[in-house]
Amino acid sequence: MCLDGEPVGRAISAAVTDGARVVLTTGGTGLTPTDRTPEVTRPLLDREVPGIADAIRAYGVGNDIPTAMLSRGVAGVIGSCLVVNLPGSRGGVKDGLSVLAPVLRHAVEQIVGSDH
Repeated sequence: MCLDGEPVGRAISAAVTDGARVVLTTGGTGLTPTDRTPEVTRPLLDREVPGIADAIRAYGVGNDIPTAMLSRGVAGVIGSCLVVNLPGSRGGVKDGLSVLAPVLRHAVEQIVGSDH
């Protein structure tokens, strides 16, 4: 079942309430009328981290996936949790995880101020 829009927002909120330090969503970041993940994610964020979403798009484009630039995913912080919208395609998820892997620990530590 494909969930987008408000169900994604509720799932993000529930994960944060349950103490998640990282929440990754997949899908709903494209241009179709039903792609609503960024719209439900953005109002939940305390702070955006645009460099993460930009890096994910750039990674895809740099690997000859021009459609990566169409992703509207956002990333940011809710409380002490990092939230990242990944594209819905397997390749987009793989690219997103490749971008996140080298910085994820540092980002999570920075959010709670434990890296300084």
